[in-house]
Amino acid sequence: MNNTNEVKKLFKEKFGYTEGVRVFFAPGRVNLIGEHTDYNGGYVFPAALTFGTWAAAAAREDGVYRFRSANFETSADVTITELVYREEDDWANYPKGVLNELVKQAGQEPFKGADILYYGNIPNGAGLSSSASIELATAVALTKLAGLDRNMLDLVKIGQDAENQFVGVNCGIMDQFAVGMGKEDHAIALKCDTLDYHYVPVKIDGYKIVITNTNKRRGLADSKYNERRDECEQGLALIQTELPELDSLGNLSVEQWEKVKHVIKEEVIAKRVEHVVTEDDRVLSAMKALEANDLKKFGELMKESHVSLRDLYEVTGFELDTLFEEASKVEGCIGTRMTGAGFGGCNVSIVREEAVDEFKMVVSENYHAKTGLQPDFYVCDLGDGAKEVF
Repeated sequence: MNNTNEVKKLFKEKFGYTEGVRVFFAPGRVNLIGEHTDYNGGYVFPAALTFGTWAAAAAREDGVYRFRSANFETSADVTITELVYREEDDWANYPKGVLNELVKQAGQEPFKGADILYYGNIPNGAGLSSSASIELATAVALTKLAGLDRNMLDLVKIGQDAENQFVGVNCGIMDQFAVGMGKEDHAIALKCDTLDYHYVPVKIDGYKIVITNTNKRRGLADSKYNERRDECEQGLALIQTELPELDSLGNLSVEQWEKVKHVIKEEVIAKRVEHVVTEDDRVLSAMKALEANDLKKFGELMKESHVSLRDLYEVTGFELDTLFEEASKVEGCIGTRMTGAGFGGCNVSIVREEAVDEFKMVVSENYHAKTGLQPDFYVCDLGDGAKEVF
């Protein structure tokens, strides 16, 4: 249901009117390779999807913001003087956080209130960035309604700040960047500390990107995500005793790592750093492979990425590993790996077009037999970033 008229109809059901309603859209994202490198200042390779979050919005003049969802019962009514995180507000903390950041930056004057109805078709908790999608749909909607002219990169940073400082999830910038800056049929080669980026065409004629949802829910804030960040920071601090000029693990080459790894005595910390350094290297190799139309090499690097996330970073878990193993067995699948933060969520695969049905059948049957869970499959196209659509 991506029809703007449908979203407006849902808006009318919640708010009772349609006059002055504008519709905005922000996609979900999939990261093709480069996991847990973003907050380490490294390279990632995400792409925006064609499913995501629609926000139907209309301005008010009384200073009240009413947030409603077609997906969840929870709602929130706030003014700009009472923007605080409340656990019972659940998903509505994301738009509240974005509004809070906008008010901090632009002052109270432009923000006179709004009614916003959200509808999303990103599976919640699947690790395809439903939160970043809500944030960017909100950021575009609120700035447009307030008559503010902000570039997308500013809105991307506002989305990240809302999640870091208001919601309290210490995420990197990749999700918001991919959601805001996506381009149809392209992935984004992004260096996360400098935000240097370029678009790489994803030409996979004869193949499809298939996302498989483990249907094992995991909340990012509740996962071991922040623990992994701490471990990486510990590793960086130790390496800086040898390389004082090094400002992030994302700027540590494989060659440098081989020379300094002796300073890290604790095996767990060494494994975390090893993953980040080799994963960065894999992303660069994967970009080159795609630019050279070497899909086979790209697929091999995806598999290597999963193994590293399983063995060195330890963020996969039984369900994701089972999906990886079963997907790898299907002849038409040339590349597969977990995507997102891990501990549940999704796997992304590149599958020969004529093998997609077999892939779904075999993986579903074997995964269900081993886990008792039924996976969901999404055959994906790569789309544009956040924008006003009506």
